[in-house]
Amino acid sequence: MAQRVGYGALLTAIVAFGVGLVSDFPGWSVVVTMATLTAAIVILPVPIVLGYGVRAAEREERQAPASRS
Repeated sequence: MAQRVGYGALLTAIVAFGVGLVSDFPGWSVVVTMATLTAAIVILPVPIVLGYGVRAAEREERQAPASRS
């Protein structure tokens, strides 16, 4: 769920930046872009790193019985 929120915030930042680019950067678009970009930077690293850790642990568990034989 955290990945969805983080990537959603990143998508929102990209859209707000695009809207700002077309409309000469009104104040709200800058605020929305910065806030959602900050949210994505804070939220996304945790689920990404934990996801890699979980996959590595699962891979190690699958390989452990084979290496014990």
